[in-house]
Amino acid sequence: MIQEQVPVWVVGVALVLSVVVAWLFSAVAHWLLRGRARLGRSTSIVISMLGTGIGLLLVGAVLPNSPLWGPLTIAVALGVSVAGIAGYAAVAAHFQRVEREGLAELVRSGESSRVEFKSTARVNLHTGKRDDRMELVVAKTVCAFLNADGGTLVIGVDDFGKPLGLDADFATLKAPDADRFELWLRDHLTVSLGQNAAALVEVDFATLGSTEEPTAESDTGSELLACRLSCRPSPRPVYLRPGRNAAPELWVRTGNSTRQLGVDEATEYVMHRWPLNLGSTIAAQFRAAVRFSEER
Repeated sequence: MIQEQVPVWVVGVALVLSVVVAWLFSAVAHWLLRGRARLGRSTSIVISMLGTGIGLLLVGAVLPNSPLWGPLTIAVALGVSVAGIAGYAAVAAHFQRVEREGLAELVRSGESSRVEFKSTARVNLHTGKRDDRMELVVAKTVCAFLNADGGTLVIGVDDFGKPLGLDADFATLKAPDADRFELWLRDHLTVSLGQNAAALVEVDFATLGSTEEPTAESDTGSELLACRLSCRPSPRPVYLRPGRNAAPELWVRTGNSTRQLGVDEATEYVMHRWPLNLGSTIAAQFRAAVRFSEER
C-alpha cells in the first residue's frame, strides 16, 4: 500500500497560491500595457500560469538550487508571464480584423480627441492658392496623433463636418486624382516626420455625397471625395521637421487640440511615455501594437 507523502491540504493551498500568483502577475502585465491589451482576465491568468511554469522550469534548469521564493526565481517567472501576455496580445491585435467605422459615420460624429477635420491639405481657401502653411498643419496633426493614442485626420471636410471635396488640392497636382494626391501626401509625411513615422499612417478615400448644383454630366451634382489618414500610435517619439534648417518639434494631441511642447515639457513627456529602461521600452512597443486594435 502506497502512503501519501504530501497532505491533501498542501496540494489545495498550492493550487490556490498558484492562481493568486498568476492573477497578480497578470495584473502587473496589464499595468505595464496600461490596460490596452484586449484580453479577458481569465485568459490573462491562464497565460500567466503557463508563463510562471515555464519561468520556474528555466530557473530550475539553470540554477537547480535556487529557492522557490528567491528574488531571481520570482523575477524570471514574472518576466516570462508578462512577456507571454504581451506577446499574445500583440499577436491577437495583429491578426484581429478591426471593422473600421465608415467615413460618413465618422464625419457625422464630429471632431474629438481622436478625430480632426481639415478643409484642404495644400490650398488656402481664403486666397485660393497653394500655401505651405496648410501642408505644415497636416503634418503637425499627424505628428500629434502619432505621439498620443492615435487618431484620424479627414481632409476635405470643414470644422462643422460639411463635405468640401478635394478638388482644390487636386488642382495643384500634375495629375488631379486620388493616386497622385496620396503619393504627394506620403512624400510630404516622409520628409516632415521621417519614413518610420510615415509608415504608421494609412490613407484611404471615400465619397461624402455630392455638390448641390448639378453639372452637365449629372443631374445630382459631382461627387465630393474626402481623404482619411488613420494614424497608429508610435512606439517611439515622432518629431516634426518644419523646415530644412529648423529645429525638430514635438507635437501631441491634448483633448481635441494639437499642441507643441516646449523643451522641458517635451523631455518630460518622452521620458514618461517612452522610458529608456529595457523592460519599459518593450512594454511601450507592445502597448503601441495593441492600442490600434481598440475601436476608434
